[in-house]
Amino acid sequence: MFETLLPRVDPARLWQATLDTLYMTAFAGVATMLLGLILGALLFLTSPGQLWANRVIYGVISVVVNIARAIPFIILLVLLIPFTKTVVGTILGTNAALPALIFGTAPFYARLVEIAFREVDRGVIEATRAMGGGLPTILLRVLIPESAPALISGLTVTLIALVSYTAMAGVIGAGGLGHYAYLEGFQRNNQQVTFAATGVILIIVFAIQLVGDRTTRRIDKR
Repeated sequence: MFETLLPRVDPARLWQATLDTLYMTAFAGVATMLLGLILGALLFLTSPGQLWANRVIYGVISVVVNIARAIPFIILLVLLIPFTKTVVGTILGTNAALPALIFGTAPFYARLVEIAFREVDRGVIEATRAMGGGLPTILLRVLIPESAPALISGLTVTLIALVSYTAMAGVIGAGGLGHYAYLEGFQRNNQQVTFAATGVILIIVFAIQLVGDRTTRRIDKR
């Protein structure tokens, strides 16, 4: 059936490109979640009125995050080529795209984490501190559990952005569906490949959104 509808699409290459896209999204997604949580927590804790309130540190982290968010991803890919070559050893392939994907999305998720933490009732945080709760208790038993629905929603948005970024990275040789669509679809004028790659990307995006929405509804106790 597939060969009848899209005879100019190689199923094996489309499948491999799909696996490459899923690999880049999953690996970069986990790293983005961890780095974003750390940066978001630092932004929240060092902001005025919080446990580690420090205007200088907050200002420095905030400026770095804002600059990283402001750089267009396709330019970030080029800027990070020397760093990527040093760390990964090559600028081609799925692993070479990971540094840019992580640096491109972690600052974005960090801001979403900071916003989610700010929505937590300040009275609950103060009560935990009054009972002797330290930073680990506040983070692990108050901030993260209370803001979990917002954190999951933010991660869903970030993962969808990651899928889009993997497609852009494919244009400069990262592999995945974007690379397959650009190389076989655009450069060799095979619109069936472009159509098939776009369809698979849409399926991945819809699946991420569906899982994210259901997880958010399940853990939201309000």
